[in-house]
Amino acid sequence: MSILIPRLIRVLLVDDHAIMRLGLRVLLEGEPDLTVVGEAATCSEAVAAATCGQPDVIVLDLDLGEESGSDSIPALLAAAPGARVLILSGVRDPDLSHHAVHLGAMGLVRKEQAAAVLLQAIRRVHAGEVWLERTVMAHVLNEMQRASAAPARDPEAAKLATLTPRERDVIALVSQGCKNRDVATRLRITETTVRHQLTGIFAKLQVTDRVGLVVYAYRCGLVTLP
Repeated sequence: MSILIPRLIRVLLVDDHAIMRLGLRVLLEGEPDLTVVGEAATCSEAVAAATCGQPDVIVLDLDLGEESGSDSIPALLAAAPGARVLILSGVRDPDLSHHAVHLGAMGLVRKEQAAAVLLQAIRRVHAGEVWLERTVMAHVLNEMQRASAAPARDPEAAKLATLTPRERDVIALVSQGCKNRDVATRLRITETTVRHQLTGIFAKLQVTDRVGLVVYAYRCGLVTLP
């Protein structure tokens, strides 16, 4: 009987400090389910490495010397369409974090946090989940609310009208930070059903991921800020 070997999570490291990249490589390659497929110190190197390595997760520093790592996010996602971006930064600037999320980053880990937090974040982001501090998420949502003070346009109202009560329940729980397993438990349905519900919701609201769904939900009044 053959044994099914899980596919390794392929990670690209983007940081302008060689010692930092070395430490991250040693940390990640000590894990049985992670492998480093490339390194880069600049935005252009990162795009080239993403094109070549086709990583699953890109661990990206926001401060790349004279460059901003967040500026490379659209090009990185275009070069590796299946990749998810996880910010690893020592910069405590909510505006930079907000900018990175809007450009497509799925998570953010502070460099002062424990190594175990980074490992968990990589796995969660790879699984399609969002890994953001509550303060960062609140900042993003507040900014979106201020930018969308006008009432929803008719096309948006039409989209909302297509949602079923169960889909609205799923959106509410996802907006509270619940993972698929938690949503399934709360609604007494299977995780498979939750995934199908989310696929339908993404299509109806024309969003691509959980971050986009949460931002849309707050902007259009489906849920309210805690």
